[in-house]
Amino acid sequence: MNKDFLCLTDWARADLDALFALARDLKARHKRGEPHRLLAGKTLGMIFEKSSTRTRVSFEAGMVHLGGHALFLAPGNTQMGRGEPIKDTARCLARYVDGVMIRTFSQQIVEEFASYCDVPVINGLTDSYHPCQVMADLLTVIEHKGGYEGLCFCWIGDGNNMANSWINAAAVLGFELHVATPQGYEPDAGVRERAARMGARVLYTNDIMAAARGADVLNTDVWASMGQEAEQQAREKAFQGFQINMDVVRAAAPECIVMHCLPAHRDEEITDEVMESSHSVIYDEAENRLHVQKAIMATLMGGK
Repeated sequence: MNKDFLCLTDWARADLDALFALARDLKARHKRGEPHRLLAGKTLGMIFEKSSTRTRVSFEAGMVHLGGHALFLAPGNTQMGRGEPIKDTARCLARYVDGVMIRTFSQQIVEEFASYCDVPVINGLTDSYHPCQVMADLLTVIEHKGGYEGLCFCWIGDGNNMANSWINAAAVLGFELHVATPQGYEPDAGVRERAARMGARVLYTNDIMAAARGADVLNTDVWASMGQEAEQQAREKAFQGFQINMDVVRAAAPECIVMHCLPAHRDEEITDEVMESSHSVIYDEAENRLHVQKAIMATLMGGK
């Protein structure tokens, strides 16, 4: 098992399945009001170079549920934010805390930090990957569909960090994935090549209906992510037609579920009608960030 949680392809399928099982157990205990202080007396340092609602609250609340404490570190309040070398911050924080979560821009920052940090490091989001979100998504699928095996997943929209992470998940877990993006907005070529070497079953297309046809799970994200605000107008033009609406839902499997990692721009990448429909499991998905991240933290920081 890996020391850190930086990218899904760093982990074996059996280890990811163990995280899902633990997350379901911790969720059940939480719903019953049973204490599960697996990290009593331990501290998580949380470095945020990108703003957040769900990531901060879910990690911070999760540490409280596990009996530990979380420290919020904003870029303006750290020496790393003022230009201190990453390796210096990493070495020092490792002597203060029992784990570190980083939400930042470059994947290279997370990788470098982890290489110098003696305690577990968790990727809370980079421009390349969002592994905790996809783990929460998959936990939601397991709850609603009984598992992920034999299902067809469909990603519609930008070939961004979420698309990359879904491709990684398909490579490790073996499910079928369809990825529909506008031309010129395809997922990272290196991610696609690695998935192909791992035997992943992924269809890449610019045809949204071809991707959605028969899918059990539909998923999307905003057209312009953080740091891409200057591209908003160009992206709005390029992404016309790459919207999950009821026509797309009807093209998918009859009992399909719809997910979105949030925040959503309603009636852009997904319609308000779909978000409020019986197909939507978006808020179950958001809740499961809490439970799956607790499983990740307990496993890495508690050795359980």
